[in-house]
Amino acid sequence: KLFPTAWSQAMVTRANAAEADLIVVTGDFIDGSVDMRRTDIAPLQGLQAPDGVFAVPGNHEYFFDYADWMRHLSDLGMLMLANTHAVVTRDASHLVVAGVTDLSAPGHGHAGPDLDAALDGRPPGAPVVLLDHQPRNARSTAERGIALQLSGHTHGGMLPGLDRLVARGNNGFVSGRYDLGTMTLYVSNGTGLWPGFALRIGKPSEITRFCLRSIEPDRAAEPG
Repeated sequence: KLFPTAWSQAMVTRANAAEADLIVVTGDFIDGSVDMRRTDIAPLQGLQAPDGVFAVPGNHEYFFDYADWMRHLSDLGMLMLANTHAVVTRDASHLVVAGVTDLSAPGHGHAGPDLDAALDGRPPGAPVVLLDHQPRNARSTAERGIALQLSGHTHGGMLPGLDRLVARGNNGFVSGRYDLGTMTLYVSNGTGLWPGFALRIGKPSEITRFCLRSIEPDRAAEPG
C-alpha cells in the first residue's frame, strides 16, 4: 500500500502541528471502498482545529460508493460542504467557507457543482473561501466575488513536461498561486500520490498553511 495507517497518522500529526484555526481538504481522499480503506484513513479522525475540519469531495470519491464515503468522512469529524457553506465568526466579523461538488459528479448520477446553492444565505458582505476540487472554472468563479479559491486535482502536473499537458486540461491552472482579478486561486500539489501514476519529479507534495488577513480601510477615505 502507498498510504497505510502509519502514513495517514504522520500526515495528521504534521497538519495538527501547524496549529491552524481551520483545516480544509479539497477532495480525493481515497482510492477504494470504505471497507477497503477504513483502517488506512482512520487517523483522519484525529485532525483538530478550533473552527473545525471542512472538506469537499474530489472525483475519486465518485469512483466508488459516493454516498458511503460522504457518510464515513462525516463520521470521522469532517463537515462535507457539498454545494453548501459554513460560517466562521470572530466577534462581529464573518468568514464564509463554501464548497461545491466535483465536475465529474453528474457522470456518476450525482448533483454537479452549484455555486449559487453553495452561497445561498451567506452573511452579506462576508468574504468567501471556496473549496472546489478542480480549478478549471476558476476564472468564472472569480467573477462572483470570491476572495480565495482552494483546489487540487492536478497533483502539480506530477513531472516536468507533463505539467504543461495537465495545465491545458485545467484551463491553465496546475500548481500554486494565481491572481484572478480580486480572487486568489491556490492549486495544491496534493499531500499524497495517485496510485495509478505514483510518481513525482520536481513537484513535491504539500500541506499548505494560509494566513488570512483583513484589509484595513484606507484612512484617507475615512470620514473626518
